[in-house]
Amino acid sequence: MTRVTARPRLVLLLAALVAALCAVAGAGTHERLANGGYTAKDTEADRAAATLARAGAAPPDLVLLVRTSTGVDAAAARRAGLGLTRELAAADGVASTRSYWITSDALLRSKDGRAALVTADLAGADRDATATARELVPELTGHRGPLDVSATGASWVSVQAAEASAQDLVTAELIAAPLTLLLLVVALRSLLAALVPVVIGALAVVGTTALLRALTYAMPVSVFAMNLTTALGFGLAVDYGLFLITRFREELGHSRAVPDAVARTVRTTGHTVVVSACTVALAMAALLVLPLPFLRSMACAGMAVALLAAAAAMAVVPPLLLLLGERIGRTGRPDSPLWRRAAKVVTRRPALYGIGCAVSLVLCAMPFGHVRFGLIDERTLPASTEAHATGEEIRGRFAAPAERTLTVVLPEAADAGAYRQRAAALNDVASVRAANLPGLGPVVTVVGTAEPQSPAAQRLVADLRSASPEGAQVAGRAAMLADTKSAVAERLPLAGGMLALTTWAMLFLLTRSVLLPFKALLVGALSLTASFGLVVHIFQDGHLRGVLGEFAVTGALDLTLPLLMAAVAFGLAIDYEIFLLSRVREQWLRGLNNRDAVVEGVARTGRLVTTAALAVALVTGVLATSGLTVLKLLGTGLAVAVLLDATVVRGMLVPAFLTLAGRANWWAPAWLSRGDQNTTRGREVRRRARLPGSGRRVAAHRRGGLLAGAGGRRERGNAMTRR
Repeated sequence: MTRVTARPRLVLLLAALVAALCAVAGAGTHERLANGGYTAKDTEADRAAATLARAGAAPPDLVLLVRTSTGVDAAAARRAGLGLTRELAAADGVASTRSYWITSDALLRSKDGRAALVTADLAGADRDATATARELVPELTGHRGPLDVSATGASWVSVQAAEASAQDLVTAELIAAPLTLLLLVVALRSLLAALVPVVIGALAVVGTTALLRALTYAMPVSVFAMNLTTALGFGLAVDYGLFLITRFREELGHSRAVPDAVARTVRTTGHTVVVSACTVALAMAALLVLPLPFLRSMACAGMAVALLAAAAAMAVVPPLLLLLGERIGRTGRPDSPLWRRAAKVVTRRPALYGIGCAVSLVLCAMPFGHVRFGLIDERTLPASTEAHATGEEIRGRFAAPAERTLTVVLPEAADAGAYRQRAAALNDVASVRAANLPGLGPVVTVVGTAEPQSPAAQRLVADLRSASPEGAQVAGRAAMLADTKSAVAERLPLAGGMLALTTWAMLFLLTRSVLLPFKALLVGALSLTASFGLVVHIFQDGHLRGVLGEFAVTGALDLTLPLLMAAVAFGLAIDYEIFLLSRVREQWLRGLNNRDAVVEGVARTGRLVTTAALAVALVTGVLATSGLTVLKLLGTGLAVAVLLDATVVRGMLVPAFLTLAGRANWWAPAWLSRGDQNTTRGREVRRRARLPGSGRRVAAHRRGGLLAGAGGRRERGNAMTRR
């Protein structure tokens, strides 16, 4: 801290210079981001898809829906369709094409004969295919003689998702920034103080953006990483800025000089900020072990922005406080009368309020019991976008939509005819075709009757694999979903174990308690499950569409989103837990009994945690206005999670638990705590007891609100007894 505050103007100048360099380095990052990465790699379905791709029979990256009023077999339509196919095949970046007018494949012709499909496999990785689609689609779509052409497919979905994401990012910043600043001005009663969290957030976001651009050269980074960076960066910046400024004002209120107030703020709340950032980063790091590139890139974004937010807070806020001094404002009283009264009510009847809150959270969590997982497709886009509308039209007009098609790659010696008969006899099968692909061997194509995320489609995948000879591979959307769920389930215990272990360790280092970290994990899991239940009720079951705006109800949640939401929401929940527990422990070490320490901790952090949660809910909740269902779900889920956690959980459930646990909150075996817990408290109490005029000091603290009401009288009596 001495180095940071010795030359505050120089530190701020260097911070501005670093921010400018990061802004330059991060320019154009959005153009290098990619969509995809929602499925596990090196599974049977993934290997089968790679085998089909080498034979030119992979699921297409680009699908052109060609409509004609005269019918696709009319002479003029045929000539125009062949011309369109040749133009697509000759374009740069196109590896292979398939067309109804080339193959006469009935599956590429609509049921009414007035539409047909032209598909293309694009060369390169996802980002290269997306760039190719961005160039090709505007040239190939629209009215072309007797044809009307529109596009869909994974690559065009990526293009339109990137465009919508960038637009939503600008909209979110335009809406969230002024509202958040207004909230901070109201909370801090000073525009100057309110600007400090904004500075922290800006530094964290520009630094993370530059880092994401560097990461794009080593790994695919999701197009949604920027949205997460902005929301989480400003959310944590508000948390850290609020707590640092409030603690500084509190120290000034104790008649400390500005340098002393800054030093004490850094030693107390600054330490808590560092622990909080590390805990949030470790929560995001748990996603790295899951076999999904999308989650890994989002984990990198979340880790970076959390650590950079803390680094910016600890580097910039102390110099700013030194320079601004008392112009940052003094606080009238360090606590909230409303939260003090609430804490006293809860701690008088902790069992009643604790059980009531737990039951309420369980009721909210109940819809999560029928959750169904799926994979992201074009329906995450607004219904008005070309890719979404075209995909829906293909589902309605064609007999074998691509997402319901399963392709079984058989060994060369297999009897394709016999396997075709076995497959046709299975439940939920609409049609079966057998063929031989050059250089590949026999292939059987099975069209199911159900959506790929449905239980029927998942059973069909299992049945096809059971009926297949050794060495056969099943590809298709339903197979990819089944394998991805299996791969995630296999690694999920490791991710959960990492999250639990690192969170326990960080909270133990902060509290020197064995019980409190376990309590935090249990309460965090309950709070998260309640939030998940509400998300299932809204997005899977299709409620509240009139409030949140229209979105496609597919009957399933994307598999990756609850996992991402869990990491972010759990990190924010532990963030609030850390600030609450640090204040409760501080009061406990000063000599208060357990109940009064809990009341003081809630009173001194309740208003701040609520304000911080409102700010986070604003920043993330703005994502709920997005036309992209993936962002709408993430924004709604995070806003619900932080508000539920900051009010019901931190305001009632946690104080009730802390009161019921009593002195057990602060217990740890001597070999684990090295005597820190009880000896530190004992030394502090004895030191206060030996001070001349200590009785007058206790009375002064009581008048200042530290020992208020009946709790203060009891504590004064306890202090007399200790002497």
